[in-house]
Amino acid sequence: MSDNTNFNQNEEKKSILDQIMTNHQAEQVASLDAVELISDLFGELNERERDILIRRFGLHGKEKETLENIGQVHKLTRERIRQIETSAVKKLRQLKNLENYIAGLKKVIVQLMEEHGGLMEREYLLNNLVNFSVTNARGGEQEKTTHKNHLDFLISRLLHDHFEEVMNSKLFSDFYKLKHQTIDHVEELTEELLTAIKKIDKIYKTEDMIKLISELDSFKKNQEKMETPNNLDIANVLKNDFFEENIDLVNANKATYSILQAAKAIKQNKFGHWGLDEWREINPKTINDKIYLVLKNNGKAMHFVSITDKINEIGFDDKKANAATVHNELILDPKYVLVGRGIYSLKEWGYKNGTVADVIEDVLKNSGMALTRDEIINKVLEQRQVKKATIILALMNREKFNKTNGKYQLK
Repeated sequence: MSDNTNFNQNEEKKSILDQIMTNHQAEQVASLDAVELISDLFGELNERERDILIRRFGLHGKEKETLENIGQVHKLTRERIRQIETSAVKKLRQLKNLENYIAGLKKVIVQLMEEHGGLMEREYLLNNLVNFSVTNARGGEQEKTTHKNHLDFLISRLLHDHFEEVMNSKLFSDFYKLKHQTIDHVEELTEELLTAIKKIDKIYKTEDMIKLISELDSFKKNQEKMETPNNLDIANVLKNDFFEENIDLVNANKATYSILQAAKAIKQNKFGHWGLDEWREINPKTINDKIYLVLKNNGKAMHFVSITDKINEIGFDDKKANAATVHNELILDPKYVLVGRGIYSLKEWGYKNGTVADVIEDVLKNSGMALTRDEIINKVLEQRQVKKATIILALMNREKFNKTNGKYQLK
């Protein structure tokens, strides 16, 4: 038998083994159900211990409750509730069969974090785990929040020997990392990335940001550490109503993407663009900022009511936009141009303020020659959303325009 034949057979066996391992990993992920897991675990506690933990960590689908509130329910002091909470968690940690309960969840989290380079921003990690959970597949937003609270409890209280929660970091929002994972290279890369973003001073889409990171010296120096497995599909976490993320690229570059998610000073806006959190185009502060973002990303003129509706649909924050306020901003700010009845565009797109007659005058000046009525109408309609009759009426202004041999020119 030739060497090539042996090589092909070995490769085939390796491929089959990889497929079996991938399918096994997929089964583990698909069976993830933190709600059921905690329900089983809490069978080891007495009724009062269960109720205190459920209320304290929001495991009942409601807001997490304070020690004072729980104390009033059980007619106990705040300190006594804290003691029972600590004791109940300790009891769970000391269960002889605890590993049997949490082994599947631990494997899923380890795999997910390894594919993200060993570090994941807290909410991003929980969102990924909720997305994989069977409970979330059957429920809505309420179930999603409840499941997230269950996962948070399990990771922070029962899996603390395997995962470390890091808070108050200078560079990152609160994040989890693998217990013995070093993050020096991630910190170095993030600092160089921040310097590059400030220097370039423009917003980037995800593919451009990943390319920028791959060109950094610190990335090239630590490239081996950034090359991670790619077996879990996080496509559902990346789905968005307002922009289409490059899912295949993110799946193939989870470690890089995880840095973008975790970096405190870097954010992605509602339209999928990355930049510094302090930039108004990334984190709009005023109604005017929101108007500009909506118009710019729409790519064409909009009615002020449509702009208002879009702002409220996107939900930049918890403030509701009012049509009258939006219209007032559009009228007063010169960067917006009225191009039709209640319809506005951006001046940076080449639009100019003025009446239809002013636009006609500008068209004739730029042409340097007389134009027919139809030529003028077509050029004006590129600047204004008005009826043809309105343009024809403006051309009848004999103080501005002369008509000779069927063509118009400035008087």
